[in-house]
Amino acid sequence: MIEDGKIFIGASRNPDDSINKPEYLDLKFGNRHGLVTGATGTGKTVTLQVLAEGFSRAGVPVFAADIKGDLSGIAAKGEPKDFLTKRAEQIGFTDYEFDQFPVIFWDLFGEKGHRVRTTVAEMGPLLLARLMDASEPQEGVINIAFKIADQAGLPLLDLKDFTSLLNYMGENASELSNQYGLISKASVGSIQRALLVLEQQGAEYFFGEPALKISDIMRTSNNGYGQISVLAADKLMMNPRLYATFLLWLLSELFEELPEVGDPDKPKLVFFFDEAHLLFNDAPKVLTERVEQVVRLIRSKGVGVYFVTQNPLDVPETVLAQLGNRAQHALRAYSPREQKAVRTAADTFRPNPAFDCATVITNLGTGEALVSTLEAKGAPSIVERTLIRPPSGRVGPVTDAERQQIMDRSPVLGVYDEDIDRESAFEILAARAKKAADADAAKRAPEEAPQQQPGTTSSGWTLPGFGGSNDDDQGRGQSRGRASGYQRETVVEAAMKSVARTVATQVGRALVRGILGSLKR
Repeated sequence: MIEDGKIFIGASRNPDDSINKPEYLDLKFGNRHGLVTGATGTGKTVTLQVLAEGFSRAGVPVFAADIKGDLSGIAAKGEPKDFLTKRAEQIGFTDYEFDQFPVIFWDLFGEKGHRVRTTVAEMGPLLLARLMDASEPQEGVINIAFKIADQAGLPLLDLKDFTSLLNYMGENASELSNQYGLISKASVGSIQRALLVLEQQGAEYFFGEPALKISDIMRTSNNGYGQISVLAADKLMMNPRLYATFLLWLLSELFEELPEVGDPDKPKLVFFFDEAHLLFNDAPKVLTERVEQVVRLIRSKGVGVYFVTQNPLDVPETVLAQLGNRAQHALRAYSPREQKAVRTAADTFRPNPAFDCATVITNLGTGEALVSTLEAKGAPSIVERTLIRPPSGRVGPVTDAERQQIMDRSPVLGVYDEDIDRESAFEILAARAKKAADADAAKRAPEEAPQQQPGTTSSGWTLPGFGGSNDDDQGRGQSRGRASGYQRETVVEAAMKSVARTVATQVGRALVRGILGSLKR
């Protein structure tokens, strides 16, 4: 049942439950995207594993999120089990053999895989606003912040860089508003609070360097198998918005970096987006439209995107229309919404006169699915009731010791495991503030020297609240300033205005950003 240029998915059945024929996914249509849906416990993860193994065996790299930890077993050789051998016999799979596949484990937190991170600049304003669930005024301020950073050459690498830039914008809101549009101090403050929440939820681990290189998830092993990148997402799922935004950022990076290849004989990479409903839940219209645009265009880059979710209604119709290869596991139809989902799923298939799709969907057994893939000339095949083949890798998770052994042999060992903190917006703004402070102190020294009383010494300047004898006279100094009608510009204000002037003179240096706001290289 193994054929070159095709992935064996399973065997379809006749109405009398006898075996009909083997069902395949043609590799040359693997970049036409796909959908795997079904209720909990119906076999979606095994179907995902079967597809991932098939692509890997064909030399196609795979990226997939491991929500429950079960997918990690693909890194270990399968073990004989009664239900596996029984399914192989049931579908006449005489070529069934156990195998193990080359896997790189990734983890945003660096606990169950190599650290994976990006910079704030590469994330872009649109996805960062989505991550923070920003309102429209807040999103406007975020866009202005990225514009200023791009023009002034302020690298935004981690959250402290973005926070320091927001502090600068708040200090100079009036001056910057004249150039970029209204910058509300209230909006800046709310964004800073949202950043604090993100930091407490673990987003700080995601932003920084070294940033993930796309080439490291597009490897092939020495035996010609495509490397399978498995993202440990059990802890990441505690913050669903971060999970969805990360995968969407990775998709946008693939779109921006990869060259056009048209329709290759097999995909350059296959990307599995598990729990896909998290991507579209409460997503603003502009984001949904851009996701649709990326999904539609990334096919020509040789990338196949496969959404995995419980309900076909979780995916917008405009995106659903782009998904050519489909496996529909059982759905329950107790509530009106579930009944609508069954009808929607049934209507998306090319009908089979042998059975009624809507009826069959509610009666499918575990490991059984309605399957339709693209065939000759890219037309969808007639839907078939299919028993999914057993996977060759282990069904179930690897142990912690096995995971560590795989990580110790990883081709990216030591590349991403240590943080790099180079000069960026935080250090640049701090240095400019110090330079302005030193200049201000040097300017004030000759003016204040004759005013000193005999027997006193100058302690130099200090920032309010940071100690020094000037703090003791703060109230009197403020009173004198008000009485004279003049108050000297503070050190911070001088530094920030210096930065503002620098920004104003560097218009035209802005970096180019793509559809989803990520940097185009």
